[in-house]
Amino acid sequence: MAHEGIRVGIVGAGGNTRLMHVPGLRAIPGVSIEAVCNRTRASGEKAAHELGIPRVHERWEDLVTDPGIDAVLIGTWPYLHCPCTLAALQAGKHVLCEARMAMNAREAWQMLECSRALTQLVVMVVPAPYTLEVDRTVKRLVDDGFLGSLLSVDVRGTTGAFIDRASPMQWRQDARLSGLNVLSLGIWYETASRWVGHARSVQAMARTFVDSRIDPETGAAAPVSVPDHVDVLASMENGSQMRLQVSAVTGLAPVTMEAWLYGSEGTLRIDASQKRVYGGRRGESGLREIPIPPEERIGWRVEEEFVGAVRGTEQVRRTTFEEGVCSMEFTDAVAKAASRGVTIPVPPGPA
Repeated sequence: MAHEGIRVGIVGAGGNTRLMHVPGLRAIPGVSIEAVCNRTRASGEKAAHELGIPRVHERWEDLVTDPGIDAVLIGTWPYLHCPCTLAALQAGKHVLCEARMAMNAREAWQMLECSRALTQLVVMVVPAPYTLEVDRTVKRLVDDGFLGSLLSVDVRGTTGAFIDRASPMQWRQDARLSGLNVLSLGIWYETASRWVGHARSVQAMARTFVDSRIDPETGAAAPVSVPDHVDVLASMENGSQMRLQVSAVTGLAPVTMEAWLYGSEGTLRIDASQKRVYGGRRGESGLREIPIPPEERIGWRVEEEFVGAVRGTEQVRRTTFEEGVCSMEFTDAVAKAASRGVTIPVPPGPA
């Protein structure tokens, strides 16, 4: 089984697929990429030519039922994640789905329930990538009591850019394509949950500063409902609280990709942009860099893990559909809290 041939079909050969997934899959012996489908036939043919993929499908429905593939990589925007996953699983294909898992929690649950009815098939969500190289060290420090009792978590993902009122609509600003996903909100929540577990309730404020933008496909103005800035306060299952901010309108501020974990006896700072961890304990004068042991600096191995799971040599850990559902439940709760101005409970994750 370790070298069993696996034929992959791609739905949505976008930037991350080209940059990470295609080379990652091709580096694994016995794995071949056999077919591709993009939003248009012309785009699919262009991708096939540039990436050396032998077959092009005009409709994604035809790709997922192609008898010449064993697994489907879904690299589209979130609007197709659920229907494409369901169809691929029902056609007997393994599924690697790009983050974010779905448009909303309802779709994520549909994907999970379908996968649970077809346990012979492997399913995986592409994990939040920012801190993969340091996650094991941070989790070990938290579990070993470096912090003492965890009190609060502070997470920020900001761009340092001024608001751009003239730029055309991007998929992240189009709720028809992105659903309830906002900026890097779900990515950062998944990241933090690896270290400290999940939220039980949230409060949130969100703002959309540009109400309409030009849709590049139609040339007409289209409404924008996806926020440009979100502040979240969460009560965590472990008794701590978390503050999470994501923003695309923090002009001239430093680009920030970091988290702080504050405990009764220690503090940790995770610098996601530099893949470094800093920490200090009560009685010390400041933070010091904490070395990441080579055996814990795992990094990106998404394609390897997926193929290993298909071949039966390992299990999916980053990220399971169960964890994907948890992130989408959080995203849903934040949207409700921001729109209603009240505290919203976050449903417990799948049993």
